[in-house]
Amino acid sequence: MSLSQTFSQHKPVRHIVADQLRAAIQQGQLKPGEWLRQERLAQELGVSQMPIREALKELAADGMIEYLPFRGVRVMEYSADDVEDLYAHRSFLEGHAAFNAAQQITPEEISTLKDLQAQMKKRLRPRHIAEYRELNRQFHETISTASRRAYLIRALNQMWIVFPTMLLSNFADTMGQPLPNRDRRDPAEHDAIIAALENRNSAQAEQLVRQHIESAGKQLINAIKARRLAPKPIFRRNPNASSTRFDYGRRRT
Repeated sequence: MSLSQTFSQHKPVRHIVADQLRAAIQQGQLKPGEWLRQERLAQELGVSQMPIREALKELAADGMIEYLPFRGVRVMEYSADDVEDLYAHRSFLEGHAAFNAAQQITPEEISTLKDLQAQMKKRLRPRHIAEYRELNRQFHETISTASRRAYLIRALNQMWIVFPTMLLSNFADTMGQPLPNRDRRDPAEHDAIIAALENRNSAQAEQLVRQHIESAGKQLINAIKARRLAPKPIFRRNPNASSTRFDYGRRRT
């Protein structure tokens, strides 16, 4: 979607710019560690530097970019330690959400989980990885929403801004394909989680969700530490160009 198309939605320009930059980061057009220069971004998006500046503040609050004193702004880059911390937080928080969801979840939400699971089972091949990850995000968010714990839901939604697309794009082997063996383990683990929620078994739901997340985290962390995953350049630079161009959907005048 271009900026000119979004102006008709009466949305503040800074939010439109933030959406464009957020999508560029999540889709890999802006790679981990990439420096974001306000003047260049303004030229690319066809806006002044003011909405760019405000949009960058929004993305910093989301944890997608970071400000470095006297250097500028860059897209967040994740290390093995960061991955370990993120999965540890997810395991605890989502486990707690599942514990509460088991007592609060509605038949409609159980039906939603089953429908999402059925769709995921049809998208296990690498070529469907983007669709699978979006469905998986909806699956986990449905469980957290069913907890009816407002603060917990907000915390998890914040975490899911960078997970999984942005996080996994840091490593070559996970950018366009599932984690090793997860395509075989995820369906069975999801089925077990749904059953525990449907049976109103809080303790089992919490345990299964925590094991599910911890297992995926360990596989990724072990792969990183074994150096099986190398940093992946998201796009190729034109050696004859003075700067890299990004297709954000430039505003036409």
